Amino acid sequence: MNTTLKTGLQKSISYNSYRDVVDTLAANNDTTGEDKSEARVNYTKLSARRMKRWDKTLKIDEKHKTLLADFEVPVTWLVITESWCGDAAHVMPALNKIAETNPNITLKVVLRDENEALMDMFLTNGSKSIPKLIMIDNSTEEVLATYGPRPSEATNFVNRFKAENGALTPEFKEDLQHWYNSDKGQTIVKDITQLLCKFQPSFCQ
Repeated sequence: MNTTLKTGLQKSISYNSYRDVVDTLAANNDTTGEDKSEARVNYTKLSARRMKRWDKTLKIDEKHKTLLADFEVPVTWLVITESWCGDAAHVMPALNKIAETNPNITLKVVLRDENEALMDMFLTNGSKSIPKLIMIDNSTEEVLATYGPRPSEATNFVNRFKAENGALTPEFKEDLQHWYNSDKGQTIVKDITQLLCKFQPSFCQ
C-alpha cells in the first residue's frame, strides 16, 4: 500500500467519532480546516444539523438492503472530507447507512486539509473536491475504486449548469440543496450498489 494512503488510514476515525467532532465544533463556533472564517463556521453548524437529520431519517429500501448485505469482499471506505462541506453533509450519512448494512464494509473518515498529499492522489478533474470515497480491498490493500464528490444525478445537474453558465451561483447551490432533500440519499445507494457490482458480479445477478 502507498505510504500516503497508509498514513491516511492510520489518522482516520470512525463515522460516529467524526459526527462527535462536527457537533463539538458547531457548539463551539469552530470548524475543521485552516480557514476559520464566520462563513466556514456557519457551514459547519449547518452540516451538523443536516447530518443529524439524515442520520435519523435516511432509509435504504429492502431491495437494496438485501442486495448490499450479500457483498462479500472485505473493504475499507476511507472518505476525505471537512465539516464545512455542503455536499458532505448529505453524502456522509448515506455512506454510513450503506456501510451499516454489511460487516464487510468499514467506513473511516479523514480530513482533507490535514492530509494534502492524500487528497492530491484523488483529485476530481484537477480539483480537491470533497467528499471523496476511496474503496480499499482489505486483503490486497489495493484501491478498487473512488466515488464522489457528488452522487451521479447531482454531478450531471452541476455539469449542465456549469456548461451553460460558467460557474455555480448562490441560487443554483440552493437548488442543489433542494435536490438532495428530495432525493433522500437514494441516488447514492444506487450508485454505490452499481459500483460494488464491478468487484463481485454475482452480487448483482
